[in-house]
Amino acid sequence: MKFILGKKLNMTQVFTEDGSVHVATVVQAGPVVVTQVKGKEKDGYEAIQIGFMAKSKNETEKAAHKRYAHVQEFRTEGEKVDLKVGDSIDVSTFAVNDTVEVTGISKGKGFQGVVKRHDFRGGQRTHGQKHSEREPGAIGGRGRAGGRVSKGIRMAGRMGSDRVTVKNLKVLQIDPAGGFILIEGALPGHRGTLVSVKSE
Repeated sequence: MKFILGKKLNMTQVFTEDGSVHVATVVQAGPVVVTQVKGKEKDGYEAIQIGFMAKSKNETEKAAHKRYAHVQEFRTEGEKVDLKVGDSIDVSTFAVNDTVEVTGISKGKGFQGVVKRHDFRGGQRTHGQKHSEREPGAIGGRGRAGGRVSKGIRMAGRMGSDRVTVKNLKVLQIDPAGGFILIEGALPGHRGTLVSVKSE
């Protein structure tokens, strides 16, 4: 099992040897440090905790969240992971053509109406309709739900800033010297968003 944390940078194009072009996202990943190894006997589950972007040079500081800007766990149930506290992980652990899944926080879009948020078509534009192009229409029903607004009904509200995981992506290029990894396709979030990359 391979995993690492990084920052999403820009998007680019990658040409392969057969001449085909692939859209790719550049991620500046690692190095990350193993801060804790969790086991079933003591913690009830198996996981590796890693820290990214050191913010404290105090080596005696025990709390990982005080030593690193980002701390995250990766479950290793049934996986053979030979890591111990203090080990460093960089992009060289991955290889070209590895299949990975990437998790990040999507772009926040603020408060949005139903047309943008749920792809509603809006109201009619003709036959005496005024200012109804982007209205949601009726939201309740006499018999339905006893006249109340049904739970979970699609309405206007906050959009974006969700935890999104994109699976089945391919590693196109790796630059161990610069700490860059190029992943095929688009990744969630804006430039600078923290993303986790994990092998499938």
